[in-house]
Amino acid sequence: MENKVVFITGTNSGFGYLTAKGAAAKGHKVYASMRNTTSRNAERAAELNAIENITVVDLDVTDGNRAKEVLSEVIEKEGRIDVLVNNAGYFGGGIAETYTEQDVENMFDVNLKGPWRTIKSALPQMRNQGEGLIINISSSLGRFSAPFMTVYNSTKFALEGLTEGLHFEVRPLGVDVVLVQPGAFPTEIFQKTAYGADQDVTAGYGPLADVPEQIGEGMGKAFESLDLNPQMVADAIFKLIETPKGQRPLRTVVDGITGEHVKIANDNVKEGYSNFLTAFGMAEMLN
Repeated sequence: MENKVVFITGTNSGFGYLTAKGAAAKGHKVYASMRNTTSRNAERAAELNAIENITVVDLDVTDGNRAKEVLSEVIEKEGRIDVLVNNAGYFGGGIAETYTEQDVENMFDVNLKGPWRTIKSALPQMRNQGEGLIINISSSLGRFSAPFMTVYNSTKFALEGLTEGLHFEVRPLGVDVVLVQPGAFPTEIFQKTAYGADQDVTAGYGPLADVPEQIGEGMGKAFESLDLNPQMVADAIFKLIETPKGQRPLRTVVDGITGEHVKIANDNVKEGYSNFLTAFGMAEMLN
């Protein structure tokens, strides 16, 4: 397989970290982006930088100018960009009403607008090449909005909508835009959970206010009893990279707990979506 230029966001931990290391081991030229490469993430940045085929770059995906600058530098240096993996994001839990307008804006800024910024920066080059792959890391919670994770779920629902439309929009130009839908995995994301700033409202929820903590305890027990290896997500990304252009599925589910339910929902939506496009005279976009 031809080695590719791969740009990955959020490589300081979790799926992004495993994907960066694995892609480099496969011979791909990896640009591993993360925030705070000289402070909080300095140790992880140094570790990845020391690996053959990996170059660490400092990028906060909420900075559109920086995203454009970094992607432009990669394209200028390599002459191309083959794969963009939008992995950067953070999790939010708790009662939805506790989220202020700023809390909601912050989460959408990272989880939705962040991917859009890097897509906008990479897509022109991919169109010029007549090929490219954009992988957006969604979630099973982008298909089913579980209570007490509502604001986070909404960002993933939005990412699903962005990816689904773009998948069909740019596929005729040779660019594949796809989703990976991980379930719950024991990664660092749960150590960085955000909660709403307006905690005064929780008193009005009575015993329901304790449910988010109970959900967390239940997930912890699931992690202990099930073999949920985050490497499964990285491996799914590698499979998409290795799949020929035009043959990549829009959605790839990697979920050892609720994955079968998500797959069934995806299949039902796929059928409905086909009927929807056909009704609007866009059936040719499905082929």
